[in-house]
Amino acid sequence: MSGPVRVGVLGCADIALRRMLPAFTAAPGLELAAIASRDPARAKEAGLRFGCRPVHGYAELLAADDIEAVYVPLPAALHAPWVEAALEAGKHVLAEKPLTTDPESTERLLGLAAKRGVALMENVMFVHHPRHEAVRSLVADGRIGELRSFRAEFAIPPLADGDIRYSAELGGGALSDVGLYPLRAALHFLGHDLDVVGARLVRRAGREVETAGAALLATPGGVTAHLTFGMEHAYASRYELWGSEGRITVDRAFTPPADHVPVIGLHGGAGAEEIRLEPADQVAATVAAFVDAVREGSAPCADTLRQAVLLHDVRGSA
Repeated sequence: MSGPVRVGVLGCADIALRRMLPAFTAAPGLELAAIASRDPARAKEAGLRFGCRPVHGYAELLAADDIEAVYVPLPAALHAPWVEAALEAGKHVLAEKPLTTDPESTERLLGLAAKRGVALMENVMFVHHPRHEAVRSLVADGRIGELRSFRAEFAIPPLADGDIRYSAELGGGALSDVGLYPLRAALHFLGHDLDVVGARLVRRAGREVETAGAALLATPGGVTAHLTFGMEHAYASRYELWGSEGRITVDRAFTPPADHVPVIGLHGGAGAEEIRLEPADQVAATVAAFVDAVREGSAPCADTLRQAVLLHDVRGSA
């Protein structure tokens, strides 16, 4: 493939307009070519704002010969049909998380992408931030001894009553929206051999989806993962790895701004140490990873599928 990857966007979701489209326009190797909406006025407004052509309707964008890849920021319940349509049209796909609302659909779409020779990538951005690789290196170097447990928390303040994340029909709920982050972090640090030991989901009065939850997972070797999440809380975004000789703590773990100075707390017998890293833009890093996946014609998918299975198991246990 020569020249920039030409990307079209299915929908004018908030996360697209606020975070992803600015990153697309700034990314080397990528050209934001078009944005589609069922409302032609919204497509026109977004097109003018980001310098791309407006398209009326998602199917029309998928039929465009000049679009090589698409970004899908639609509500979770709409991911599977539109991601499938994009893959069938031969497009590479970056889809908002969760990729689908069930592991069977996730496995089917990943298989379809492999069959078509195109990249399918779920937009979990924090894993592309270099801080977490630095944490893995500290653990591998034995800085906290043998790992005993992992704890992660992600919670956000209440959303507007009409927010799609409160809609059961659209695939909302705290587990797949915010619970996905600590669960994916557990996979990132503990590997795929995690099983769900127990879980609890909480639905606040007047809501049709769960608004909070917690889960306990464990590896065959007995390392536990304690996960807590919610979307009607004071903001929290952190994790801790606890070993036989010390602890590693990370705050502002999942959604740090690009100018945030990442800090890793290292706590041991000799006291506490703060390891400061250079700021990094995880949104830009995610876009760069997608461009690389498009050029290679595939994207890593094992974590995406295992994550889907564990989300399903957490819900089943609860």
